[in-house]
Amino acid sequence: MSNAFALLGLPRVAALDAEALQQAWLAASRSAHPDQPGGDATRAAEINAAHETLQTPEKRLKHLLDLHQVPWRTVPIDDAMMALFSELGPALQNVAAFLKRRQSAASALAKALLAPEEMRLREQLETLGTTLDEERTTLLEALPAFDARLSSGDTTALADLQILQARLAYLGKWQTQVREALLSLM
Repeated sequence: MSNAFALLGLPRVAALDAEALQQAWLAASRSAHPDQPGGDATRAAEINAAHETLQTPEKRLKHLLDLHQVPWRTVPIDDAMMALFSELGPALQNVAAFLKRRQSAASALAKALLAPEEMRLREQLETLGTTLDEERTTLLEALPAFDARLSSGDTTALADLQILQARLAYLGKWQTQVREALLSLM
């Protein structure tokens, strides 16, 4: 993909204001829309792809790292992330086992007897979801500091940004899994 920041006329930064992104996308979309004079379907598709890339922080950071030509590398999970994963894995396994039991419950009484466990699982997932949201918010609040480090020429900023991007990607995946598990309990 070409430079998504340049396509939308935005600065190449990690901490991108959501409103500025939306306004830039709307303006670029209007001028490139195929129904407009001088509009172009290919350019409109590129603009939409750029918006999609920049809208999600983990995708935006990956794109920023690509633009800086940072080679991809595996980023190990630190202890704090491993602790979250150690809670998440068993919780998701418990939900899967519960869903099998609920599906095989034949009578109304058997289903009613499962209600307390279902409530416990929901509460556990909601607590996990809140923890994941808080961790994600904390990471996102660090983005302006990364922009300052990058603009000052800090040579370690890109490596640290790569770690942050990986953590955000893990959190995003885990948040999706928690939401899907909660929906399966409904």
